[in-house]
Amino acid sequence: MNGRMKQIALPLLTAMIWGSAFVAQKDGAEVLGPFGFTGARYALAALALFGFLKARSRRTPAAERTTDRRALLRNGLVLGTLIALGSTLQQYGVERTTAGKAGFITALYIVLVPLLGLFFGNRVRIKVWCGVAVALAGLYFLSFAAGGAPAFNSGDVFVLLCTLAFSVHILCVDRFTRTADPVELSCAQFAVAAAETLALALVFEGLPLADVARCMPFLLYTGVVSGALGYTLQIVAQKDGDPTVVSLLLSLESFFAVVSGALLLNERLTAREYAGCALMLCAVVLVQLPEKTRAHER
Repeated sequence: MNGRMKQIALPLLTAMIWGSAFVAQKDGAEVLGPFGFTGARYALAALALFGFLKARSRRTPAAERTTDRRALLRNGLVLGTLIALGSTLQQYGVERTTAGKAGFITALYIVLVPLLGLFFGNRVRIKVWCGVAVALAGLYFLSFAAGGAPAFNSGDVFVLLCTLAFSVHILCVDRFTRTADPVELSCAQFAVAAAETLALALVFEGLPLADVARCMPFLLYTGVVSGALGYTLQIVAQKDGDPTVVSLLLSLESFFAVVSGALLLNERLTAREYAGCALMLCAVVLVQLPEKTRAHER
């Protein structure tokens, strides 16, 4: 798969996985608290990737392993703390709002990533800014009532706050993947996130094993599929890609969240909210339109 196709296909697959995971998160929220659910899912994600790395190490000679362990631990600590914060806030939010709406508000990182990226020295093309503007219009239709009054509830606010953490996470991934192995970095971040949130769960929520067992199907999907597979695909996609373009494609998780919520939870959006979905899809298509080069014009 060439770099261009990888930058499109992998984020789209990740978006589908993440979007459908909102249903599992909402079902899991009825059994476990936010810290417990987040900690358990990322513990499973870390174990899955650790097993993969052990199997891979048997096929890779020791002389070929060049990972800087100190940098890996440092970067894993930063990324793990960010996804622990973002995922816990998101889990608080999905308890109080619909899966579809949580997915679309989370997609606000398509605006925050290029804005924050300016402070990291990233350049953003005009076409991408146009896509961001269209997507922002879609989020307005989704989040505000016809009269202009905010349609937010407390769950929406928690999800909105989680978006800031995920935006910083995307930009940090863009920096850290330049010298790191994607799978090792992903495993490190999950181990850190699991340790932090499980410790908080034991202090503030308790972690009954019976509840963990009842929640296991949701934990396996959000941990192994959405976590281990989804976040690793994100890191692989960003290794050679534009973080703003990748974030726009990842924002399609909101579309898949709405579809999953409608099919599996019987959630319904208003016509205005569906218009917001359509605008966000248009934004993603817009940013992927090929640009004419000077040589092509000549």
